[in-house]
Amino acid sequence: MPDSLKTLETTPAEDNAQPPQEGSMLSAIVEAIRGSERDYTQGTIGRAILMLSVPMVLEMLMESIFAVVDVFWVAKLGADAVATVGITESLLTLIYTLAIGLSIGVTAMVARRIGEQNPDGAARAAVQAIIVGLILSALLGVCGVIFAPKLLALMGASPGVINQGSNFTRVMLGGNASVVMLFLLNAIFRGSGDAAIAMRVLWFANLINIVLGPCFIFGLGPFPELGVTGAAVATTIGRSMGALYAFSRLLRPGGRIRIERRHLIPDPALMFRLVRLSASGAFQVFIGMASWIGLIRILSGFGSNALAGYTIGIRIILFALLPSWGMSNATATMVGQALGAGKPERAESAVWKASFYNMCFLGVIGLVFVIFAGQIIRLFTSDPNVIPYGVDSLRIIACGFLFYAYGMVVTQSFNGAGDTFTPTIINLFVFWLWEIPLAYVLAIVLGLGPRGVFLAVTIAFSTLAVVSAFIFKQGRWKQKMV
Repeated sequence: MPDSLKTLETTPAEDNAQPPQEGSMLSAIVEAIRGSERDYTQGTIGRAILMLSVPMVLEMLMESIFAVVDVFWVAKLGADAVATVGITESLLTLIYTLAIGLSIGVTAMVARRIGEQNPDGAARAAVQAIIVGLILSALLGVCGVIFAPKLLALMGASPGVINQGSNFTRVMLGGNASVVMLFLLNAIFRGSGDAAIAMRVLWFANLINIVLGPCFIFGLGPFPELGVTGAAVATTIGRSMGALYAFSRLLRPGGRIRIERRHLIPDPALMFRLVRLSASGAFQVFIGMASWIGLIRILSGFGSNALAGYTIGIRIILFALLPSWGMSNATATMVGQALGAGKPERAESAVWKASFYNMCFLGVIGLVFVIFAGQIIRLFTSDPNVIPYGVDSLRIIACGFLFYAYGMVVTQSFNGAGDTFTPTIINLFVFWLWEIPLAYVLAIVLGLGPRGVFLAVTIAFSTLAVVSAFIFKQGRWKQKMV
């Protein structure tokens, strides 16, 4: 066996009791994409991480395609149409925060029940999450439909954008249940270990969006020409069909989780536990999003060139981090299932192994960014006034990738254990009380300009990794009840 596979197959003593017959890494990737029925609470940890990570990485790539497809077609309608999409996406931040928060809670609950060999409890948790998600998205949807023009005006939209884009915003906000359900249902599959289904759900949803987008925007064939509103219609239909497909998979026999009629009874006590768990997760996400707004506010004082360079650099970085987020989510699932199975040592071992793998991956990516920052930025812009800022942001932030690798995995592992409070407090300290003030001091007080902001990002995320690892090693997350 090649050395790389030996490393992948390394396991703690407890997992050698039932050694599975493993194939090559390629066979593992193929199995991960097709879907696997394997029990992730036993067997080799390295292979389990790979099996869960591959579909989760592909799932995240599919989610990012939604916004890219919309902007690609809408850009042909003019600046006001693009501005409508951009402003509405900023309004949808609240929806994404809600959806991700609920996803964190339901993933932890479902993973724990699956680890306990209690699929009935997992199904009950899944149903209660769906009910909570539908109620909240309905309330937000009604408000979005009624107040869409006022919300656009509040965000500083021009009269042209408001006139052209109000219906786009109404459809996107009114149909937000499709977003929430897609996040929630895929979180249920991830928590159960059916990551391949979550991946296929987004493939299906994206395919519909890609096909219907130009049809509704430009009125191709029998479709009405709806302009920018057509993009919202296509996206909402795509996401809704994806959510319906995902829900249908929960009703089929033979899966890790199957919802039956007896599970549909509302359980207020379980709902309250889920909401309490998810509230910390949602606030955790909000802290991170709000901190980026604070950094943008500081950077905007240095002019549009600095802001444009940072925007290009950070988009490249976020795209490069997608595989790491997939690995982090995979580790969260393993932690929840291992704790449910009464194997806290396996959970901890999975975290450190995944962190090491992530470090190897991001270390290579970071080195490429540092060496070839100029060439990479020039692929996105030829403006000589923007390029230096883009190069600085990419190079400086990439210098912290080795720390980010551990920080991302460990933070998500707390969430997988059901301890959403700890990473929320860490994020609050690191991003609001440390990163933003540090960026202001370095950029303005010490006169480093935009480089001060880029340095603050690197320092803050490195701090997050060190603090998270220190608290994780104390082991209190192992006693968290979900």
